[in-house]
Amino acid sequence: MKGGHDLGGKSGHGPINPEAENDEPVFHADWERRVFALTVASGMLGKWNIDESRHARERQPAQQYLNNSYYENWLEGIETLLLDKSLLKKEELQKEGLPSSTEGNSAPDQNLRVPGVSDALKILASGGPSDVLTQTPARFAVGDLVKVRIMDGAGHTRAPEYVHSKQGTIELHIGCHAYPDLNSTRNENDEIPGEHLYSVSFKSEELWPEGSEDSKNSEVRIDLWEPYLEKLK
Repeated sequence: MKGGHDLGGKSGHGPINPEAENDEPVFHADWERRVFALTVASGMLGKWNIDESRHARERQPAQQYLNNSYYENWLEGIETLLLDKSLLKKEELQKEGLPSSTEGNSAPDQNLRVPGVSDALKILASGGPSDVLTQTPARFAVGDLVKVRIMDGAGHTRAPEYVHSKQGTIELHIGCHAYPDLNSTRNENDEIPGEHLYSVSFKSEELWPEGSEDSKNSEVRIDLWEPYLEKLK
């Protein structure tokens, strides 16, 4: 992306120089593979949802988040969640290797969902649908011109900063889905908060007016929840 922006719309981070997809390995080091496995396995315990997981990665100093690699942020997130849910103690994270006994370690939670191999495979195959039933009608329709609200809160959101205050067009109503901003902080037994979700199309020059000529007449589509949007007359 030219003009000094990265995909997150932050100035000063230079252009994106991604590895060629055909050449890039899934993991660049063995520790990344282990962090991925730990994150997936721990998630199957059923103590948090995907939005909590994402928010846990974000709850670190901004500069640290930007300096970390992708899987370093995953590691930060899983450590935060294990501590928050009292599944590990801070001193246990600092130990190397496996404990020789359970003495002094965190007490096992009897309410943990610990799937076996066959159940784990079923969970991976089925995923976690985010559909939420609602009787509330959608506020927007296909073709509506909308503007993305400016959101300055410190919580989790799926509205990227580079679309804040930008105008776009509703291309598709996707239905009602779990609303990440509230789902990331809800208690385990609370009802899943749902909001209508839309695919919104933005002209490239609306998002990056200083972009190159090659990017003109192109568009970006982003899935955005209803509270992020306001209708333009």
